[in-house]
Amino acid sequence: MLSADDLIELVRDYNPKTNARRISEAYDFACAMHDGQVRHSGEPYFSHPVAVAAILTEQRLDDATIITALLHDTIEDTKASYGEVARRFGDEVAGLVDGVTKLTNLQLSSTETKQAENFRKLFMAMSKDLRVILVKLADRLHNMRTIKAMRAEKQAQKARETMDIYAPLAGRMGMQWMREELEDLAFRVLNPEGRQSIIRRFITLQKETGDVIHRITGDMRLELDRAGIEAEVFGRAKKPYSIWRKMQEKDQGFSRLSDIYGFRILTGSEEDCYRALGAIHRRWRAVPGRFKDYISQPKSNGYRSIHTTVSGRDGKRVEVQIRTRQMHDVAETGVAAHWSYRDGVRSENPFAVDPAKWIASLTEQFDTEDDHEDFLEAVKLEMYSDQVFCFTPKGDVVKLPRGATPIDFAYAIHTRIGSACVGAKVDGIRVPLWTRLKNGQSVDIITAEGQTPQATWLDIATTGKARTAIRRALREEDRERFIRLGHELVRAALEHVGRKATDKVLDTAAKALRLDGRDTLLARLGSAELTTYEVIQAVYPELAPQRGDPVPPRRAVIGLQPGQSFERGSCCQPLPGERIIGITFRGKGVVVHAIDCVRLGDYEDQPERWIDLHWHSGSHPAVYTTTLDLTIGNDAGVLGRICTLIGDRKANISNLEFLDRKPDFFRLLIDVELRDVEQLHSLMLALEAESDIAALARHRETARASAAAAT
Repeated sequence: MLSADDLIELVRDYNPKTNARRISEAYDFACAMHDGQVRHSGEPYFSHPVAVAAILTEQRLDDATIITALLHDTIEDTKASYGEVARRFGDEVAGLVDGVTKLTNLQLSSTETKQAENFRKLFMAMSKDLRVILVKLADRLHNMRTIKAMRAEKQAQKARETMDIYAPLAGRMGMQWMREELEDLAFRVLNPEGRQSIIRRFITLQKETGDVIHRITGDMRLELDRAGIEAEVFGRAKKPYSIWRKMQEKDQGFSRLSDIYGFRILTGSEEDCYRALGAIHRRWRAVPGRFKDYISQPKSNGYRSIHTTVSGRDGKRVEVQIRTRQMHDVAETGVAAHWSYRDGVRSENPFAVDPAKWIASLTEQFDTEDDHEDFLEAVKLEMYSDQVFCFTPKGDVVKLPRGATPIDFAYAIHTRIGSACVGAKVDGIRVPLWTRLKNGQSVDIITAEGQTPQATWLDIATTGKARTAIRRALREEDRERFIRLGHELVRAALEHVGRKATDKVLDTAAKALRLDGRDTLLARLGSAELTTYEVIQAVYPELAPQRGDPVPPRRAVIGLQPGQSFERGSCCQPLPGERIIGITFRGKGVVVHAIDCVRLGDYEDQPERWIDLHWHSGSHPAVYTTTLDLTIGNDAGVLGRICTLIGDRKANISNLEFLDRKPDFFRLLIDVELRDVEQLHSLMLALEAESDIAALARHRETARASAAAAT
């Protein structure tokens, strides 16, 4: 573990004017607060915040950020309070420490809906001061470097969270080195065999070909010297995860991959970058379609560089990045370059992006999005995007992710233009709306009055902004249609029992069914989420038609082909009353899933296997198994009372399994046989009122479990 003096020396290397006394005070205060605490590895806990601070010195960050790193766990894990930190180290540091504490408390690997909410909170925290996320990323990097001390299941959870959220976030911020290391550390946990296989093949390749990097680096230096260009050349093999991802994307074996080596040329000026590009292309054959000029069109996080791929020795492809040393500083630290120091003063790097403008551009399109799932998808699309640059007819530049279409271009200009789009011209030629745009193309959007977004556009659009706007428009259009249909259904049903569908009756029914108005009631009737029987039962229970015998389980689902059998998905255990979708299987019939089941994502690219289904509206027998996850107090008679409570609600217990036994609590799974989702809600309400039940949830496969299974 670094001493306070060693840490101060690391800061002094880039900031001789650092306030050594404040850093030393923070070091001593945090050390005292964490006294007696140990990590999973048995090391003193304080070694962790010191390591986080050391990581941030590599990015040459200011004193406030270094002090925050030392204190980042004090408010959460020690007796230190926000007020005490503010009194000792000022409001700026206290605010940063509090921000990191709030980020730490976000459970980002929870269910999709909650994950979307936490993304919102994460961006809100970032918008206040981006240094909060810089400390959190360094915190995650050190935790991943020392992850072996954790339990296996905790390792997998942290690794998946790192791969899904923190690594792409680091990349989006321009900190590519951190993204690569985070991905590789997570890859080591999630797929150790795959990573080892890549490393073994690398070793074999080096034995067969010798030191390729050294030879190509020497060749490049020679060509640059001949052209009179002063530059540094560096080469490296790409990280195992980067190679693994290329193998998956291109569906190729290691032996067929060509661009597994990367080279970087650093020059003194922008002019020399283009001269160096010319020297490289004169010596080696450029690979078509693999050239990107991020100097003339920089990324939103300030990244500038020329990328090209050439055929090197023995026909091997190599990727070359060319940039100035100032551009390289931003490429290494990304948005963090705004706070970096050199020789005691804030670095005046002309390429460093304003963090406030960057985070504003990233969050702008998500501020008004109400749909959590759409928001999360949009965030992830923006995280992973690589950009292309196209032009409007007036010459304005529009930045889009790779693979974007004219639909994305239209929505990037304005939502109104996107919604009215009927066609597009690319470089003056009419093209289909599904055309993938390329760098430098001019795009002219053709609009028509009265045009509305089409459902097929969701398969065409790639940007979060476009997909969100299309979904919103389709929902509004469907809602109007469902409201009209619902009104006809309820009018006919009420006339059948001698009543009229007046506004007062509909308002009363909506209130009784806990809906937020008559339009919502009608929309749900029209979309088959609600039945007319339920409406009549809510307002005129004495007039509600009597239901006959329970629906036989074999006829419980409507929408199947004659002779087609079905079974409920074990992943989501759908119940009568829930919206459902069927997935066909050869020789197995149809598997029925709840509309929000995470497993449906596995079949997104196979729409021909989807069947629109719904449950029979009659009463159902109590034969549908549903699993409840309970944590109960370990006291005499508790389990017996819970079983009695379940029996009182006319639910039969078919299985019981203990997951965890602690001296004070038990965690168990109970399989109960139910009629429908209404009985489930009634049962869960009764159980939640039981004081001996500490936690209760419906046990269903989560997004995280599905992703882990896929891995």
